[in-house]
Amino acid sequence: MVQAAVSQAGALDAFVPRHDFFVGVDSDGCAFDAMEIKHKECFTPSTIKHWRLQAVSSAARETAEFVNLYSTHRGLNRWRALVEVFDLLRERPEPARRGVQVPSGDALRAFIASGLPLSNAGLRAYAAEHPDPELEQALRWTEGVDAAIADMVTGVPPFAGVRETLARAREAADVMVVSATPVEALEREWGEHGLAAFVDLIAGQEMGTKEDHLRHAAVGRYDADRVLLVGDAPGDRAAAQTAGVQFYPIVPGREDESWLRLHDEALDRFFSGTYAGSYADALAAEFAAVLPSTPPWQQR
Repeated sequence: MVQAAVSQAGALDAFVPRHDFFVGVDSDGCAFDAMEIKHKECFTPSTIKHWRLQAVSSAARETAEFVNLYSTHRGLNRWRALVEVFDLLRERPEPARRGVQVPSGDALRAFIASGLPLSNAGLRAYAAEHPDPELEQALRWTEGVDAAIADMVTGVPPFAGVRETLARAREAADVMVVSATPVEALEREWGEHGLAAFVDLIAGQEMGTKEDHLRHAAVGRYDADRVLLVGDAPGDRAAAQTAGVQFYPIVPGREDESWLRLHDEALDRFFSGTYAGSYADALAAEFAAVLPSTPPWQQR
């Protein structure tokens, strides 16, 4: 049974290990092939609509998809990603040509730096103490995104091999969802496809960052080389490095192959203590070569 998720780190602190190993698994783009549909059909249209970017919709779409899907920024929390989209779009010539004012993102930056959870509830709490039109618009935007996801994203299955790999992992490890997605969406998606039965806890954005999830639920409870985070984004790897634990990459564009390798090879190495070192370094190098940091329009 999945332990009930709550909007605080308390559930993570209260988590009781059953095994000597811990495996954290990201959701969107990692376990589920949901990144493309969520960003192309939900996030990006809502960004164009709510931030009045219709006159530069092509440039806004290219910028948003680069940040969220096809760059080293992939997997950023929605607020950090939105500010990055604003910053990159503002540098492009299209807004000035069309007379479009791209939001500064300054109020959002202050919210991000506040220490509050980077969630809808966190933004509402911050906006109540720091009223600002940009924050009001951000609330309309995020609620629009969530409504679009609830309406659009259904029937999106996990990648091939996810179910079998989670079942194998759970034989010897405690397994937790480690995600920046809202808990409500995570519980819906993992429940819809019967994957919730393979995890002990579902942690989303309301419970802090991925690093917070690892720090509260795993660090200090397991040996560092017995904690593995499975993710598809550079931010996942950074969270694992900051927490001092192992990272296994689900390589964008090679997801099925990555899950098969985890099932057939990497899990055995993890459980036998031979994962860290040259093997993990080779996987990290392959992963790092896939996502660029420079936008394509800056190379044209």
